[in-house]
Amino acid sequence: MKNFILVLFCFFYFSLNGFNQKQNAGALSRPKLVVGIVVDQMRWDYLYRYHDRYTLGGFKRLLNEGFTCENTLIPYLPTYTAPGHTSIYTGSVPAIHGIIGNFWYSKTMRKSTYCTDDTVSTVGSTSDAGKMSPRNMWVTTVTDELRLATNFRSKVIGIALKDRGAILPAGHAANAAYWFDNVNGAFITSTYYMKSLPDWVNRFNNRKLPDQYLKQNWNTLYPIETYVQSTPDDKFYEGIVPHEDNTFPHNTENITKDKYNTLRYTPYGNTLTIDMAKAAIEAEHLGSSATTDFLTVSFSSTDYIGHAFGPNSIEAEDTYLRLDMDLSAFLTYLDKQVGKGNYTVFLTADHGVAHVPEFLLENNIHAENVRDSIIKTSLNEMAENRFKIKDAVAYIINDQIFLSKNVEAEQTQIIINAIVKRLLEFPFIANAVNLSNVSNTTLPEVQKNMLANGYNQKLSGEIQFFYKPHDIEGSNRGTTHGSWNPYDAHIPLLWYGWGIKKGKTNRETYMTDIAATLSALLHIQMPSGCIGKVIEEVIKN
Repeated sequence: MKNFILVLFCFFYFSLNGFNQKQNAGALSRPKLVVGIVVDQMRWDYLYRYHDRYTLGGFKRLLNEGFTCENTLIPYLPTYTAPGHTSIYTGSVPAIHGIIGNFWYSKTMRKSTYCTDDTVSTVGSTSDAGKMSPRNMWVTTVTDELRLATNFRSKVIGIALKDRGAILPAGHAANAAYWFDNVNGAFITSTYYMKSLPDWVNRFNNRKLPDQYLKQNWNTLYPIETYVQSTPDDKFYEGIVPHEDNTFPHNTENITKDKYNTLRYTPYGNTLTIDMAKAAIEAEHLGSSATTDFLTVSFSSTDYIGHAFGPNSIEAEDTYLRLDMDLSAFLTYLDKQVGKGNYTVFLTADHGVAHVPEFLLENNIHAENVRDSIIKTSLNEMAENRFKIKDAVAYIINDQIFLSKNVEAEQTQIIINAIVKRLLEFPFIANAVNLSNVSNTTLPEVQKNMLANGYNQKLSGEIQFFYKPHDIEGSNRGTTHGSWNPYDAHIPLLWYGWGIKKGKTNRETYMTDIAATLSALLHIQMPSGCIGKVIEEVIKN
């Protein structure tokens, strides 16, 4: 009888075990964790400009052990932070997803609108910095689609210093997005996501890491004379930063006014972002369940530093050398925490940046700083003199002109034609286009496509103009981005880890291909506005 029971037990055990093995054998294969990294304002050439000084574990690890798309371009205008992060994660363009800039002019409210503004409340601070959500984004993200595909069992969390760098990648259905508040030097969120901060976020904030980093000051990682890829320190055309100190070592220890805003203008802002990412992985157990989780990380300090000092500064070089070391440590952390081969990483940028015009002039390359206010004044004077219309131009933003309500409907096309003609008389403007007639313009195909992809009929202005290469809107200090030119539109795209081949491609790929490729890798639906194509070379068969 005992033998019979033993045989019966073995029969059921092995039958059930065999059934489970068959079930597991048929299970869909996905990584435990996807980490999306956006380096705000990273030009593609930074991968190689500082290559010889990078460690083996950071950018070089991604380049040597992963897959690099060497010719990845942004296919729309303007090349700014909010549309960049949105287009990466939606696979879409501003014409479709609705995030046409960091700010844009609201035709109904007759005022500037911020990309993530909402009527929600701040969570974690008394400031207004948390009144943000993704509601202005019209389409889903790849992170939304992952949540939908797993019936919301996958966790999605977004982290950045900038609110738009955390919110837009994480999507509508995210578990959380956290961003940095200058008032209390802490990571906050909004009531869109939750009513109060989780205990782990409060514990993280209570560590007061920003204060610890600011006490270190910012000196060069290596002897300053070894920064041969950069111009000498403290050029007259470098921007004014919160600590009002443009020379190494940057004194951040004794800052009292706008103290925590200073952190954004140092490499320590990136280090703090990684600290927060690690805390989220551990507290939320990301990458430890049966479903794939997604962590979006955006490094914002590179943008603040780049705007102030420019791409040829020692500050920019030192920032990327330090970021490389931070990335190396973060990848090693992921190896231990999630397991090497269990996670997928992609690294890209939301846009590049132009050289500081004064730096180019210093080296016999044409460049010019232009003020939108000068253009607006000139256009309004012309309209008033010729057509007796006062303040015909209401606003200039994103290199677009918005007409005021003073222009009657029957006068619109006449005024537009006159403004286009006047714009072309400015020596720093290369082209100007009536946005209601993009298809009939004589622009080069690249500019024409980028213009069409950036034009949103409900939100955009009436006229788009193009500066000549190296001419930018700004003062005589620092630099910016936003144009169609390769220095703004050519971005890095690196893939690494689970499901990723080793190699590279020099064929033309686009920012919008990232979400399409991730969707194919994860076997989920593409986002609802996706126009990108799968980069098949990246994915293992």
